[in-house]
Amino acid sequence: MEVTDIGNKEEGKVWHRKPAPGKRQEYEYENESYTMAFTAKSQVLNPTVMVTVVRTAQQAKTVRFLHTAFDTTGDSFLAGDHHGNIYVFDISRNRFRLVQKTGQACTALAFSLRRTTEFLVALVDYTVKCFDKDTKQLVSWMRGHEGAVSAISVHSSGRYAITTSSDAAQLWDLDTFQRKRKLNIRQCVGIQRVFFLPLSNTILSCFSDDSIFAWESETLFCKYQLPVPDQGPKISYKAFAVTRDGKSLAAGGRSNLLHLWCLDSQQLVRVIQMPTQVRTVRQLEFLPDSFDGGASQTLGVLSQDGVMRFINIHTCKLLFHIGSHDDAITTVSISPNGRHVVAIMDNGSINVYSVQSLTQELNKPPPTQVAVVSDTDADQMSNLKVKVKSEVVQRPAKSSGCWTQVKILRPPAGSTAEDKENELPAGLNKKRLVALLKAFGEYPAKYRMFVWRSLLCLPENHAAYSSLTDKGLHSAFLTLHDKYPIKSHKLQRGLQRVLSALSHWASIFGEVEYLPLVAFPFVKLFQNNPMLCFEVVATVIVNWCQHWFEYFPNPPLNILSMAENVLAHHDKELLQHLMDCGITSQLYVWPLLETLFSEVLTRDEWLRLFDNVFSNHPSFLLMACVAYVTCCREPLLLCAQKQDFDYFFHHRNNLDMGAMIKEAYRLMSSTPADIHPRTMLSDFTPLTNGQYPVFNHYPEFIVEYQSQEREKIRLQEMEYIRERLAAMKRELKVKELQLLDATRRRFLKHQQDVRASQIQRLDQEISRKMDLREQETTAAVQDLEVRQMELEAQRRRLEQNLLKEQEHMGREVEEEVELRMRKAEREEASYTKLLRSTETNMQALEESLAEACQLGLESDWQREVAERLQQVDAKQEWERERLAELHRQTLAEKEKLADTMRDVAGKKWDEVMSTRTQLQEQRQSRCLDTDGQRQTRIRSPCSTRGRPDRQSTTTAVYVGSTAAGPAVKSSTATNMVCLNSSSPSESTSSIFSLDRGRAQLDSSERQLLKEVRELRQKLAARAREGSFASSQSVHTLSSVSQ
Repeated sequence: MEVTDIGNKEEGKVWHRKPAPGKRQEYEYENESYTMAFTAKSQVLNPTVMVTVVRTAQQAKTVRFLHTAFDTTGDSFLAGDHHGNIYVFDISRNRFRLVQKTGQACTALAFSLRRTTEFLVALVDYTVKCFDKDTKQLVSWMRGHEGAVSAISVHSSGRYAITTSSDAAQLWDLDTFQRKRKLNIRQCVGIQRVFFLPLSNTILSCFSDDSIFAWESETLFCKYQLPVPDQGPKISYKAFAVTRDGKSLAAGGRSNLLHLWCLDSQQLVRVIQMPTQVRTVRQLEFLPDSFDGGASQTLGVLSQDGVMRFINIHTCKLLFHIGSHDDAITTVSISPNGRHVVAIMDNGSINVYSVQSLTQELNKPPPTQVAVVSDTDADQMSNLKVKVKSEVVQRPAKSSGCWTQVKILRPPAGSTAEDKENELPAGLNKKRLVALLKAFGEYPAKYRMFVWRSLLCLPENHAAYSSLTDKGLHSAFLTLHDKYPIKSHKLQRGLQRVLSALSHWASIFGEVEYLPLVAFPFVKLFQNNPMLCFEVVATVIVNWCQHWFEYFPNPPLNILSMAENVLAHHDKELLQHLMDCGITSQLYVWPLLETLFSEVLTRDEWLRLFDNVFSNHPSFLLMACVAYVTCCREPLLLCAQKQDFDYFFHHRNNLDMGAMIKEAYRLMSSTPADIHPRTMLSDFTPLTNGQYPVFNHYPEFIVEYQSQEREKIRLQEMEYIRERLAAMKRELKVKELQLLDATRRRFLKHQQDVRASQIQRLDQEISRKMDLREQETTAAVQDLEVRQMELEAQRRRLEQNLLKEQEHMGREVEEEVELRMRKAEREEASYTKLLRSTETNMQALEESLAEACQLGLESDWQREVAERLQQVDAKQEWERERLAELHRQTLAEKEKLADTMRDVAGKKWDEVMSTRTQLQEQRQSRCLDTDGQRQTRIRSPCSTRGRPDRQSTTTAVYVGSTAAGPAVKSSTATNMVCLNSSSPSESTSSIFSLDRGRAQLDSSERQLLKEVRELRQKLAARAREGSFASSQSVHTLSSVSQ
């Protein structure tokens, strides 16, 4: 076991010495009924581990690997470590390479995409990234999970992928990297795993409540649900595995029980109980087999103790195991071709196991009964005894140094050198295989590839094959898909790889046109193992195609002549018919040989034929050709045209394969030695170990000449292609310029059209807006006319209302004025009455005063007069106050009337009020003058007591009244009336002065009413002028709009 520390390297070799599977050195010791064998101690440690890969960083710290994933071929696998580095390990080429540094640990990997250079990585930040391993570029970044992605399942076509976390599963389209569907669940039920079934469009979803649903991937229609077992303990599924044919499902969990489901019938077909050491199943993986048709029988079970046990699900027997308690396994990946197992160990390293070495005990053929015949004398023939002994095979569960019982068949005592030559690898015997073949007509399909490998003694030279494949594709097969189009790209690439390896091995195979026809059946059988396919084809060419290339490039005439000689010996009539029709062996033998019967036989018939071909001498292939022709002699005798023969030997015909094989064996045994192909063909020679043999059985000068001619033609073609490319570039340049010119013209025309359309659209928009504007103008004019009519009607109504209000206000003012005048007249009448009463009292006082004076006592008379005057003065003062109050009330009423008139008449009313105020001032001045004169008169002495003849000046009192209040006017005249005078002339003059003040008041009031009327007339005229001006403006606006 070799340990490789990749450290900080970005690329290098996986191992420095080719690992070989552990071989057991058997030492046989004869014991009566059995043989003991033990294993060499040097191979006991761990013979199945090819290499152990570790990675140490600075300070010798080990960086743990976390996940691995194989590609579709099974020759390479991805590995991601704890630092986020992703490595690709190519086992077939012994190389590793650092392809990406993600910077964070990965949680899942997938490497089986349709584009083989791309891979998926799920990271701890809940995202999934797609990288290209060749360019190391990020292809896509897929987000959407809210938890860590625990698994990635890729569809068998490589187009879709399912990423699963604990809360959701998402379906992605890997062509567009868009999410197509999302599976959400309730919080109480978690997702265990969601994955695609192989070879179908079915998605299987497994939940934490042990429920399993199957969905159609395109429509997400639920196809079925597996019934949850009602009986037995609950397993709590944690691990799942599906066979390659998608028909069986194994599930395990927190128990040592495994449930095996049949997905076709949706039934639980078996419950397998693991050993008591198994308490929890952590991972399940089926081990593929190239010859089981996808129905894998070996199941690997990784338990909690770190040991992965491989069991047979049909016999429920433990076959072998990997890992141990001291070297526990964390997770395992198995290659799709079933050749390697990659395990991540508990210490973070990677162990690469060889399945071949793990199953070398299982690959041994089943035991057969051996009859031991003892030689006796001729006279004791009647006492011949046949003993058949069968030993029980006891195979160890794992390799150890202990003694084990092994079944070994002892040959008879009289074994010869021929028997030794019949011994094949892996303990098989060619004679017994031939006997078995003759008995059943074919080998078991399950073991056919194993038997072929043993019969052909394939050396499995990995290093030599790798050196051939490292040279890349041969130039002769770069355009193979043009001549031989194959639907399967994988098969196409496999055929190119095998043919290129053959051409690198021997240069003639790059010139042989029919080589793809020879190799194709084997490529289709061994498409998952290209090295075995190459060795099988090389073995067939070396042994069964002897002397084929001596007449190259012509068909092998010597071989065709051998077949024609055999046919002439056994069926002259048929040969004569063929000759009469002009049909040579190049038409009825060579088509069968160059295609190895693949055109005329079905798959099963072809496999039966080559079971017999590989089990016999190389000349058996020629005998099979002759047997095919002779078995079809009846339809061939009916054919006469060359086209019919050509069609017959290139298409399938109704043929009994068993009869044909029997005929071939008859020809092998009955053909004379002088014409038998055995004498001219060498015996079977296997390929050499280590390096492949040199193949030079062909005219080298012709091949070299053809190679040179082909190289010359290739160079000429390259030169022509270069010239053609240059011409095409020029043409493309001219076309590009023409296209640019045409594009420019189209663009200019397009711009013109766009501008014309824009102008047209603008014109239409302008016309539409003009029409709309006209409509709006018309509507506005109509609205204005209507509004004008409404305003005219409203104006008329307002004028009428104004006139009515003016008339009403005038009437109210007239009534108020009339009322005020009446009130003033009443007050004036009361004032006049008061004056009269006062005058009467004055007269009485004067009379009493005169009488008192006449009686004689000056002092008494004066005192009494003074008292009387004081009383009169007090009363007059009271009367004056009352008159002043009435005057104030009158003024207040006048102010109210003035406010009312000011609202109606405006500024004219101020002039009227000023005139009125002047009138009031004049009245007050007159009243004050009258007051002064009266007071002067009262204070002056009227007479002297006892001197009647004394001249004195007397004071006359004139009382006049106005509409606003009383007024006293004083005057000094020569003709004055005394107090005691009762002349009628005085009363007459007094009455005249009062009438004159009243007339003056009436005239002023009439003048005021006249001014009010004029003011009203002016206001009415101004209102009419305003209405006329508004009507004129409306008429002007309507004319402008029109």
